[in-house]
Amino acid sequence: MDTALVVGGTRFIGRYTVTELLEHGYEVTLFNRGNHENPFSDDDRATHIEGDRNEETALEAATVSVEPDLVIDCVAYYPEQVRTATEIFSEARYVYVSSGSSYGAEHVPKREGETPLSPCSADQATDDSHETYGARKAEGDRAVFEAAERGVGAMAVRPCVVYGPHDYTERLDYWIDRVLNHDRVVVPGDGQHLWHRVYVVDVASALRIVGEEGEPGEAYNVGDRRLLTLEGVLETIAAVAGTEVEVVPAGDRELAAGGLSPEEFTLYQAYPHVMSTAKLSNLGWESTPVEEAMARTVDEHEGSDRDGSEHDPGREAEERVLGVLDTL
Repeated sequence: MDTALVVGGTRFIGRYTVTELLEHGYEVTLFNRGNHENPFSDDDRATHIEGDRNEETALEAATVSVEPDLVIDCVAYYPEQVRTATEIFSEARYVYVSSGSSYGAEHVPKREGETPLSPCSADQATDDSHETYGARKAEGDRAVFEAAERGVGAMAVRPCVVYGPHDYTERLDYWIDRVLNHDRVVVPGDGQHLWHRVYVVDVASALRIVGEEGEPGEAYNVGDRRLLTLEGVLETIAAVAGTEVEVVPAGDRELAAGGLSPEEFTLYQAYPHVMSTAKLSNLGWESTPVEEAMARTVDEHEGSDRDGSEHDPGREAEERVLGVLDTL
């Protein structure tokens, strides 16, 4: 039986990655600081090593203890973390969870090896702000490529916006809550913009497949094989929930009447963000049908206490926008 070490492993992508590996016969060890509840604490197939990934001695002890065949790094947010990990885990197949944000050009679609990556300055490489996230992920990709040149079996997987059950970001929860609780929901623009999303279960399977079949020094995009516009997302949520919703597009002028701007709505991006997934599919990866993925997501949302309120631009403001639109 192969052994796998998951750096992270308790929250969202890591949680599903551990499940994916267990279901495919791996002996799995989670390595993290223990700051979050471990959903596998009662599963004797998954062991846990507590440690800080920023301490090299802790990572070295983990690799000596586990002797992993495969390492999946879910919580590398700085390029130096990737460089350290590829050195310590040099005897294993190493998969770095990168991001679609690493791309530095608005190509449609974004393709591995063709679309340029974001540059990353020395200051950006150590910064912890949201603005430098894509640059840091891109530099992590370059660290993977450099490691592969040294003979390390290192690869990167680039998810777009990830959704699914247990999503602590609550970005999609906001829209699910709106659809389930309101007959009319405002969306910015014409509702037809595209921001590529991916079901978390499919990210987990991509990480395993790339770990098993991927080529060292390569990066692989992962995203739903069928894209939905924002309007399509809301209509799909309503369909799987057995309800109805009127999606009401609002332009800049109408939004301004409610004191809102398009950027205040989560999962909105004016320019299409689309990534090719052909390279990953060539390894045998398949995407879950979007209706099935959304049904599972909505079902878990209804049993949770998440409502996406931190992303809420304000229902009263939304009602003012609807009032303006009703007079046109």
